[in-house]
This record gives sequence, structure tokens and C-alpha cells, in this order.
Amino acid sequence: MEYRRLGSSGLKVPVLSFGAGTFGGKGPLFGAWGSTDAAEARRLVDICLEAGVNLFDTADVYSDGASEEVLGAAIKGRRDDVMLSTKLSLPVGEGPNAAGSSRSRLISGVEKALKRLGTDYIDLLQLHAFDAGTPVEEVLSTLDTLVRSGKLRYVGVSNFSGWQLMKSLAAADRQGYPRYVANQVYYSLVGRDYEWELMPLGLDQGVGALVWSPLGWGRLTGKIRRGEPWPEGSRLHDTAAFGPPVDEEKLYDVVEVLDAIAQETGKTVPQIAINWLLRRPTVSSVIIGARNEEQLRQNLGAAGWSLTPEEVARLDAASATTAPYPYFPYYRQEGFARINPPVV
Repeated sequence: MEYRRLGSSGLKVPVLSFGAGTFGGKGPLFGAWGSTDAAEARRLVDICLEAGVNLFDTADVYSDGASEEVLGAAIKGRRDDVMLSTKLSLPVGEGPNAAGSSRSRLISGVEKALKRLGTDYIDLLQLHAFDAGTPVEEVLSTLDTLVRSGKLRYVGVSNFSGWQLMKSLAAADRQGYPRYVANQVYYSLVGRDYEWELMPLGLDQGVGALVWSPLGWGRLTGKIRRGEPWPEGSRLHDTAAFGPPVDEEKLYDVVEVLDAIAQETGKTVPQIAINWLLRRPTVSSVIIGARNEEQLRQNLGAAGWSLTPEEVARLDAASATTAPYPYFPYYRQEGFARINPPVV
């Protein structure tokens, strides 16, 4: 397993990490994802560790905390062998302080997460969304306190816009608070918006990407085909409305190229889609999920090899979209490109 530094931090993470969203299985979304119990989770953790995958990601909203509880049970007795990443800020109740990143919410959220995970520290805490109602200085000072107390090792964000992340980084530099070193982002062959602003920001500011939903919310599994209905048993029937939008014609164009490369290489469609992401700038780790051992072993096969430049070019062409303003001039017009060349 290859390991990379998480952004500009000293922490090394595997290029593949495991997402525990399938653990617990409560509610309409997470229940459709999976309902892995502690015994099954322990087996999946075993397989990950055997392959060198030692970073496990979860969140307090995943199955109302059940994901953290199951993950905590699965790693019991081997805390030193794993790195734990969790997220908070999204609503976990109806009370006025049950959402956001206020000092109250962060402190109580971390304490509850530590208890559910069965540990006394979290390797990486990420804010699950930007809280526009709380000053960034309050957020960062609280995180600073939690880091200094030893309860957090590193901090990051997820689902922030470019200005929200840059405002936070500037405040951290100004006040001497811990900088965000990770940005957990949606990025896939059918969702490349990350490239327009957040990827250049990550390069400039030393923020590493942890990629969620690398298979386009379950659309790049090799089971979706042009002109065919979604297969029976697909989670998309229950979860499509929760996920990022995908242009269907672009999806089928990408799938056809993935199919062709799969036939030429003997790799699976998911392995190719994930491997493409591993070649992209700023990507520190791609988060893979699995409801069973077979899915996990297949996804683990995405690492340890590389697509050829010609194969990457074919996938780039099939998945390319026009950048929104003000980014498209930098891709289309020579004068813009000469003074600020595109990242990819």
C-alpha cells in the first residue's frame, strides 16, 4: 500500500481508506447503504489492515452515531494499529445547539464521538459543513483547545466552498490556530467540480483531499448501462435523491470508456474509476466502502498499479465538462492560460 502525506502535514495516510458509512444501518439513507454489525465490521477491518489500509472514516450523523459505535467495537484492542477520522457539524437532533460548529457543539460532539469510538483521541476531525452562523475564530479557537488537550491530532473540513476554506485558513494563520490539512470532497469521473477551485486551493495551501463517493454515488460500479434500467437491488433506487446530481448522458459516455478499458486490462470498472482518482493532484486518499468482503477486496484492487497515459487521456476526454465562469477562460484562452495555467 502506498502512503502519502495528508496535505502539508506530517501525517502519512494510505492512498485507500475505508468509509464506515455502511456500519450500523439506521434511517432511510444509511439503512440503504448497509447494516454491518460489529462482528462483520471486525472482519472488514481485518482485511483492510492486512492490505495496509489503516485509516477509517466515519461521522456522528452516520446512522445516528451507530457507525462510530460499530467501528469502535471493531477496532477494540488495536487502537494503535489504526487511524480514526470522524466528522461533525451536521444536525444530530432538534435542539438549537444540535447542529453547527459552535464551541458548545464542538466540545460536546467530540466528547460523544470519543465515547462511541471507545478511544481518548481522534486522529482527524473534520467539520462536515461550513457553519455560517458561528465566527471562524470561535470554531478555530475551540479546535485549538481540543488539539492542545490531546483529544484531536489533526483537523480538516468537508463540503466547504473555496472562500469558506480560505477564510478559515487565513484566520488560522493570523491567530496561530491549527490549520486544516484535509478537505473531504466529492470527486469522481462523473463529478469533477472539485478541480475548478478547491484543487488549486489545496495545491496552494497544502490541503490534501480525502475523496468521498469515488464511484459517483454508486453509478460507476459496472452495473449501470445506457438504455437499461437500474438493476434490482441497486441502492440508487432508495438513495439517488440524497446524492450529487449526475448528467446521465455524460455518465454513459464515461461508463463506455470504463468498460472498454476494463476489457483491455482485466481490471474491473470500479478499480479503474478509483485508480484514475489516485493519479489526480492533491488527492491524499480515496475513501472506499463495502457492504461485504467481496466488495472490499475488489475495491482494494484499485491500488498497486497505474493506468497508462493513453488510458487516462481517454477517461479525461469522456468525463470532461466545461468549467464555470470565471474558470473557463483559463482553459480556453491562451492569454489566461499563460499567466495562470490550469492545474489539470
